Amino acid sequence: MSAANNSDAHVGGIHRRGLLQIGYSGLLGVGLPSALRTLANEPTARKTTLRSGETGNSIARKPKSILLVFLTGAASHHDTFDMKPDAPAEVRGEFQTIATPVPELRVCEHLPLLAERAKHYAIVQSLSHGDNNHLMSTHHVLTGELQPGGFFDKVASRDDWPNYAAACEYLRPRNDGIPSGINLPTFLMSSPLTWPGQHAGFLGPRFDPWQITADPSKPDFKVDHLTLASGLDVARIDDRASLLDQLNRQQNRLAEMAGSRRLSREQNLAVSILSSSRLAQAFQLDREPAGSRDRYGRNTTGQSLLLARRLVEIGVPVVQVNIGRVQNWDNHSNIFTTLKNRLLPPLDQGMAALLDDLKSSGLGDETLVIMLGEFGRTPKINTTAGRDHWGPCFFGLFAGGGVRGGQVIGKSDKHGAYPLTKPFSPNDVGATVYDALSIPPHAEVRDRFDRPVRLNRGTVIEQLYSGANG
Repeated sequence: MSAANNSDAHVGGIHRRGLLQIGYSGLLGVGLPSALRTLANEPTARKTTLRSGETGNSIARKPKSILLVFLTGAASHHDTFDMKPDAPAEVRGEFQTIATPVPELRVCEHLPLLAERAKHYAIVQSLSHGDNNHLMSTHHVLTGELQPGGFFDKVASRDDWPNYAAACEYLRPRNDGIPSGINLPTFLMSSPLTWPGQHAGFLGPRFDPWQITADPSKPDFKVDHLTLASGLDVARIDDRASLLDQLNRQQNRLAEMAGSRRLSREQNLAVSILSSSRLAQAFQLDREPAGSRDRYGRNTTGQSLLLARRLVEIGVPVVQVNIGRVQNWDNHSNIFTTLKNRLLPPLDQGMAALLDDLKSSGLGDETLVIMLGEFGRTPKINTTAGRDHWGPCFFGLFAGGGVRGGQVIGKSDKHGAYPLTKPFSPNDVGATVYDALSIPPHAEVRDRFDRPVRLNRGTVIEQLYSGANG
């Protein structure tokens, strides 16, 4: 229905009931660092450098969404999706395997729901890189490139590579109030360390993804910077001009912005965001049927995955869900008790519900789901009943977005220590992400010194789509 025919619409197409419960207080501050500045200054998509003979048609296609489920701290492949039941006890571990509809895949007994759905995803068992440090490996996985100048526990800096959401925002700036990327529900830092790979790196802060740091499983869940400032009565706003007038009166910071032209553009962008009812409703989990919320699990993992699905539904291109806080899966001791009682059951329930919903809604065709950690765990169980860091071999789960489910790609050796088949690096994961977003992995971006840089040096994992084992 057009604004002209809708009695509930404001002048300019803003709807009273649909007007976002998003506050302007955060839009120009740390809450949404890129939303205003990027779109105000980047009205058109940047050009990319294509290989000889390419037409660039992939850039013109509607980009798919990426839903990245990050098992921060690194889940054990031996105790989830690459189990070794015939290995010695110190490698095999305590868990039993269970069958799946895919003959070559047996998974952990504590993942029964994902076992049933094995035909809906592919498991890559030969991911590999050469590092065992959380921070550098996280950067590698979340950006698809090695951390520039990386060293043990090198914290995040503006010399880092941009993450996937930032590159998407750089190459495809939006003007519809929907962000290019949202990370939730935690920010990965542990004083004094801030994990790299969570922001735009050398592209600059205006391309940083939105960061949500609130637990969606809490009864009072809300995103503080997505709430209208106190005293702003949406029902009394008659048109775009009066909205801006009220916002201006409440936000003295606007008056401090340099340049009236930029001020006007940012004001217009604020209106676009404020009037995006789709974004507001995505965060309103109480609009989700109670039965649906129950299917995901009434816990942080389940409700975060549910929120991610709702964000994909409204067209957010890159959504990252951190399953836990930093080192959540870093089980150097008591790994079997921790996995069995705390980590695997909510992941199993939430991921199963996510895959079901994406498939039934048709969104699965347009959404590439990737679940992985920054590395694997050591084949041999240590003296405190845990497993330590292991970069040479780990797993990734891939579903939707054209991936052929029901297959295992790659193979590790009998102890899960090294790939027996072709290894795939985080660079290859990055190339696969960009390809799914219709962004050429070799696209050229500019660093903060305006030097040309190739976005990614990996190769798309074609076996995900062809069904040929790697």
